[in-house]
Formats: sequence, C-alpha cells, structure tokens
Amino acid sequence: MPVSLTVNGKVQRLSLDPRTTLLDALREHLHLTGTKKGCDHGQCGACTVMVEGVRINSCLSLAVMHEGDTITTIEGLGTPDKLHPMQAAFVKHDGYQCGYCTPGQICSAVAVLDEIKRGVPSHVSVSLTDHPQATNIEMRERMSGNICRCGAYSNIAEAMAEIAGENA
Repeated sequence: MPVSLTVNGKVQRLSLDPRTTLLDALREHLHLTGTKKGCDHGQCGACTVMVEGVRINSCLSLAVMHEGDTITTIEGLGTPDKLHPMQAAFVKHDGYQCGYCTPGQICSAVAVLDEIKRGVPSHVSVSLTDHPQATNIEMRERMSGNICRCGAYSNIAEAMAEIAGENA
C-alpha cells in the first residue's frame, strides 16, 4: 500500500506491506535506526517515537495507520552540533549506560514534559482538574513504560527535572 508520512520534517512516500509496523518502516525502509526494537511487544519503550506530538510504541502500530501523520524520531530532535535540550541534559546527567534504550527514553521524556505543560493528568496527579506539576513522582509514573535494563533511572530523572525547571 502507498503510505505518505512526514518524518522529522520530511515527507516520505513509501510502498509497504500493510502489516509493516511503524517501527519497521522507520528502521528498514527509511534507515532511521535510532529508534530501537527491544521487546517488539510494547513493553519496554525502546521504540518510542512521537506521532503528532504524542508518544507511542512504534512496534505496536502499523505504518498504514499513520497516513499523513507527522512523526518525530530521535534523529529529528537534534543534531550532533545542536542537541535538543533533553539530549544535552541526558549527556550532562549521564542518563544512559549502554545507550540502547536512550532514544526511546529521550523521546518519551520530551513528550512527558509536553503532556505536563499542556495540563494532561496522570494516575498520580493530585487532581484531575488542576494543572499537574513536574514532580519526581509525576515524571517517574509517566516514564514507567520505558525500561532501562542498566538502571539509569535516577540520572534520567535528573535530566528531566533540569529541563522541567527550565520550562517552569
């Protein structure tokens, strides 16, 4: 099937088997290998990308479902010369060890802070009507779908807290 996606600001026209996941379209057809295939069951978050600004597990979504959508992968957040602020914070706070989960962690962290900024409550939000705060427990709950087997969670939380403070 023909599929048109805007990936990292560039329109991409692909011809795909309708069973192709968004993850496989990104990695195998567009050669954007920053997004990782971890569990391939939506349990680890290594494949997290943003579709229309909302984070999703790309291994659980078919590419054809995203006809016309805007997708941002880790490659679309920053460049080696001009890192996205969250990427820079991960480097500063050593928010990675092996680095395998890092692209998904960063994409999710960016989306989490955007959710909080927009006032979207979570399971641990004190109120469903008041604007949530970027507390440690709030950010950790929202990041719970992203697994780091190396255990860099404290460093990831520090990186997120730095960026949350800048955006407060």
